[in-house]
Amino acid sequence: MNDASDPAARPAVGPDGPDRPDEADTGVGVGPWPGGRAAWPPLDGPDGSRRYDPDLLEHGDRRNVVDRYRYWTVEAVVADLDTRRHPFHVAIENWSHDMNIGSVVRTANAFAAAEVHIVGRRRWNRRGAMVTDRYQHVRHHPDVADLVAWAQTAGSDGSPMPVIGIDNVPGSVPLEGYRLPRACVLLFGQESVGLSTEAQGAAVDVLHIAQFGSTRSINAGAAAAIAMHAWVSQHAARASDG
Repeated sequence: MNDASDPAARPAVGPDGPDRPDEADTGVGVGPWPGGRAAWPPLDGPDGSRRYDPDLLEHGDRRNVVDRYRYWTVEAVVADLDTRRHPFHVAIENWSHDMNIGSVVRTANAFAAAEVHIVGRRRWNRRGAMVTDRYQHVRHHPDVADLVAWAQTAGSDGSPMPVIGIDNVPGSVPLEGYRLPRACVLLFGQESVGLSTEAQGAAVDVLHIAQFGSTRSINAGAAAAIAMHAWVSQHAARASDG
């Protein structure tokens, strides 16, 4: 489950300072429900749980959510996403408050990852997440060994879930053409130093992303987006064909 027991109650200021934006300042979204209170839809969904947020219906919804979820409560959005999350997980090492972690969380939400795992420091810079961490399950592991222990029984039937590292280190194999497991953990290192030695040792394979320019590496947020899209291209897009 998410780090906070009440996602909607999380402060706009992160644990290490003002590192997350206020959704009300995004400049997107919709105004109050047309027609006023008399035209509001039933607040509860078909299952009897609260779907619409009266405050959002009254004042408008400026959150960073797709139109499907306009005016919905945070809890209703999370519950709906839980019915269709994909079986891949994303893990990223966090030893120095890497600013890319927020971007990784945001992308994981966009691709409906099952869960994001923060390995190392519990506190992480949420600014790049654009508040999507309210809708994305986030789990903390104090170290790589704890992540690996979790993965040993994380399969749907209690079987091990393979950990796949992403980094351009000696001995890594190309992501392009690699058949990613449907249920797996995509593990990324922090900016500049990449995967730690422990993380490389925990991975069944370490994959690198093909590059053709002069830079030695791309940032962790970009690498995570590419790897997640590779998973989606192999599994989610193929499953939706026909």
